[in-house]
Amino acid sequence: MVSSRFSSVINILFICIISLSIDSISCKDDLVTNKAALFVFGDSLFEAGNNNYFDSVSSFRSNFWPYGKTTFKFPTGRVSDGRIMVDFIAEYAWLPLIPPNLQPGYSNSQLTYGLNFATTAAGVFAGTFPGASLDLGTQLNNFKKVEKTLRSKLGDAEARRVFSKAVYLFHIGANDYQYPFFANTSTFSNTTKERLVDFVIGNTTTVIEELYSLGARKFGFLSLGPYGCTPSASIIDRTKIGSCFQPVTELITLHNQEFPKVLRRLARKLSGFKYSLHDFHTSLSQRINNPSRYGFKQGKMACCGSGPLRGINTCGFRNGPSQGYELCENADDYVFFDPSHLTEKAHRQIAELIWNGPSNVTSPYNLKTLFAL
Repeated sequence: MVSSRFSSVINILFICIISLSIDSISCKDDLVTNKAALFVFGDSLFEAGNNNYFDSVSSFRSNFWPYGKTTFKFPTGRVSDGRIMVDFIAEYAWLPLIPPNLQPGYSNSQLTYGLNFATTAAGVFAGTFPGASLDLGTQLNNFKKVEKTLRSKLGDAEARRVFSKAVYLFHIGANDYQYPFFANTSTFSNTTKERLVDFVIGNTTTVIEELYSLGARKFGFLSLGPYGCTPSASIIDRTKIGSCFQPVTELITLHNQEFPKVLRRLARKLSGFKYSLHDFHTSLSQRINNPSRYGFKQGKMACCGSGPLRGINTCGFRNGPSQGYELCENADDYVFFDPSHLTEKAHRQIAELIWNGPSNVTSPYNLKTLFAL
């Protein structure tokens, strides 16, 4: 399996020194001069610690134990027990860990191998979990600052080469569909499902096209996962504990039907636009519904949390010491680490499919092919 290369990559390429905390990353200036960079946009699936560095709602951070307990042995801000799929993808591409863009202290030379702009609870709308995240438009603006810095440092010609060769990885939209239900708000109550999906995809498309105008050509996307079937969503309707929450499921199904059509239109419209789309919905559904087939014991219960299915997110006393939590003995037995987020083991399995999956799960290119173009 591709993940078996981890120890050798640590010795050869992970020159980044992680001491005491993830804040102290330093890298050799010439580490990845000729490598395709990886720029990451999205939500908690890709969160690498940005929520640690701005005034976000504390309950949306993951900078406390037991997050990070498996590999890093300390919390990094990743919403998992260890590494996330972005880390594995970077490994497979022979890149170092991609740092969160808000992390202080990284050098300009590190920008040439990429940055991670994703934040927990992010959506395409600024009104999705307000105060807890940086929406996709803000992430784009943060990228533009980096783009300006690189152009100043490298010159226009070399900056164009970096941006055109880079891969831009996205996972966004799920929080926009979940927010009205989790926040008990009337947001979008007068909007049809079809109209809401149009808004989410339209806003995402605008960002894609703006990145294209800045020189981006290679994009990676994940379909939205079965977020109506997470432990947290599966306990919303207390009369149907363990069943998928249909209002969210319906929105995600519609999104996943329409988004590939938009990508095909963009490929026809934009010269040189190439993309990879992984069927994350199917990949994760298979592990939820048939965990033993993929080496798990639990697909529907979280490792960390409280209540039915450990579906209440009190993991690590997230909402204060008065709300206790349970923690499983071995996170590798579980698909979900907390009520909404995956374990390192699940992240690794999905990352392998994104990187080198066959065309029935990742198409028209997988990321391995996309990086090589």
